Amino acid sequence: MIELENVSKVYRMGNMEVAALQGVSLTIQEGEMMAIMGPSGSGKSTMMNVLGCLDVPTSGRYVLEGEEVGRLGDDRLAEIRNRKIGFVFQTYNLLHRLTALGNVELPLLYGNGQNRRKRALEALERVGLGPRANHRPAELSGGEQQRVGIARALVKNPSILLADEPTGNLDSRSSYEIIAILQRLNREEGLTVIIVTHEPDIAEHTQRVVSMLDGRVVKDEPVREPRLAAGGDAGMEGQRQ
Repeated sequence: MIELENVSKVYRMGNMEVAALQGVSLTIQEGEMMAIMGPSGSGKSTMMNVLGCLDVPTSGRYVLEGEEVGRLGDDRLAEIRNRKIGFVFQTYNLLHRLTALGNVELPLLYGNGQNRRKRALEALERVGLGPRANHRPAELSGGEQQRVGIARALVKNPSILLADEPTGNLDSRSSYEIIAILQRLNREEGLTVIIVTHEPDIAEHTQRVVSMLDGRVVKDEPVREPRLAAGGDAGMEGQRQ
């Protein structure tokens, strides 16, 4: 699904050049659940931006489902982000004047908005928040707000889910509930899930960990016995009744 070949990303800051990625080569198979780890400044956020087609490599090749991303124009990159990739953010990025349902509907406002409300409600039900659809973010816990963020990422049925520190603002219980949802989406629906995290405990719930330092991949190894998170069905009992 994803192939990076000797990818570098250089940013210019005045007369200086900063190499955020340096010769990264990586293959990600369809249906994988993996973590990208590294300290601040290691290049993991730049890697996420490149994988999500928010930025393009300065050199090297990035091939996504058969298309070389570096050769694509802005319109095609936007189309790929819109159709193939769902983004989950640490800070949720919800609009507080809208309900959970309204926030999940947002990606459907552009393009074909047919059955928008139905699709948004289905996405909320996939993360166990159907009964909370009409609540605003201020009426939801942090974990529930992140569930809304995941539902918003799912509403266009992407093939890849990119989660940037998805548990960074959550307590331990809520963190495991979010990871359980991501595991279920990966295991039962075949969604490719890529998590950027600095927490080893979160990475242990994935199938593979790529570690970065100074813009390079320094370790890439499978998780021999991925931990299974509990709590992904939290909130679903009310939905089933």
